Amino acid sequence: MENFIVDQIKYGLKYIPVNLIKYNFIKKENAETKALRDKGFMRGVCHPSDNTEQMKEANLEWVRIDIPFPYDDNWQPSKSYEEFKARCKMFTDSGMKVMAVTPYPWEYFDRGLDVRTPEGEKKLREVARLIINDFQGIAHGLQITNEMGIPHFTLPLENLDEAARYIGIQLEEMFPLKNDIVIGYNCAGTGADLHFRMKPYLKYCDYVGIDIYMGCFFLGFMWIFDALINYLYAMTGKPVILMEFGYMSKGAPRTKQEKLETLKKYGASSEKDAKAHIAEFLSNLPEHMQRHIKNVCKNDENRYFDLIFKSDFKTHIYKELPKTTVIPGYPHTYEGQAKFYSDLIPRLYKKPFLSGAFIYMYYDASSCHVCGQTDCPTETKWGLTERDGTPKKAYYAVKDAFAKIKNSKGSISNE
Repeated sequence: MENFIVDQIKYGLKYIPVNLIKYNFIKKENAETKALRDKGFMRGVCHPSDNTEQMKEANLEWVRIDIPFPYDDNWQPSKSYEEFKARCKMFTDSGMKVMAVTPYPWEYFDRGLDVRTPEGEKKLREVARLIINDFQGIAHGLQITNEMGIPHFTLPLENLDEAARYIGIQLEEMFPLKNDIVIGYNCAGTGADLHFRMKPYLKYCDYVGIDIYMGCFFLGFMWIFDALINYLYAMTGKPVILMEFGYMSKGAPRTKQEKLETLKKYGASSEKDAKAHIAEFLSNLPEHMQRHIKNVCKNDENRYFDLIFKSDFKTHIYKELPKTTVIPGYPHTYEGQAKFYSDLIPRLYKKPFLSGAFIYMYYDASSCHVCGQTDCPTETKWGLTERDGTPKKAYYAVKDAFAKIKNSKGSISNE
């Protein structure tokens, strides 16, 4: 995640009426929100295990996973795409439901297709129809791409106008073919700029999603979940799904000495020294980091230092969570992670216009998808279980919280 998220939250909160922050302010539902909620609150998890019995034991019913691109680099049918469909069928046959995320813009560009051109748009529409038809009976929901506005997901699209069109024309193609599959899109933070641009396409949406990570990339508070979800519903009038939320079970600040040792490992005596020799400093970083930085900065050397040391990428360099990166009362420990879910899930369920929530993620990652390091807490300690599947305290907290929702006969009153 980049500073974009912080900027979007500041932007969104600037325009959120104060009453929207109050927990009991929004009580109403509309026909759309009631119809989707009546199908059952989506108790979901991202990056699932294949151990469906263990997941169901935690009262998880939905899984959220990314669809591989349907074609290989030569535009021939992709084997990984067929294997993915088989995996989705496995989940469905086990009694779970699938929310599948469609391909990212870069996947088209990597195959030589610019989706902003007439030829590219035609192919984008064709792939959208292929996906909605292929996933009949094996997926229950589709999310059109992911977190447009976050640079490493949005690139090589250059702005949110292009991103909104990328999402919108796929929704437009899928809508008449979707049958029982629910379709929509998501945002990170408030996503305010994106939602304004998506207004012409909301008629094709069964839901609008939001990803919220309070206390994980910056200081956070529980009430911000209320503010952002209420805001999104008030803005769109659509059922809202919390597509990603979670809390790390590990992470702490680094000492000055530990940070200095990290810089020395990469050939710099200080951050100032790294700035003076930024290209050399970058060349000493792990290859995965280099690729990410160059991609986000579009190979502009003048942008490297600010991304590395003035954005939240800095936490990846030092493999730390700063002392202010927390929700007060919820430390990044096994106990703090469990308390987060125990307290937040019932609070979310009280919103009748919220149709579901997907926890990020089921098991700890083997490495950070941003920086590639195996011991970077920012992207490796989100799991409800350890990497080997051993349940954490959070697993049992989720199991208990979702059991109450599973056994509920209706929405919990906001009163």
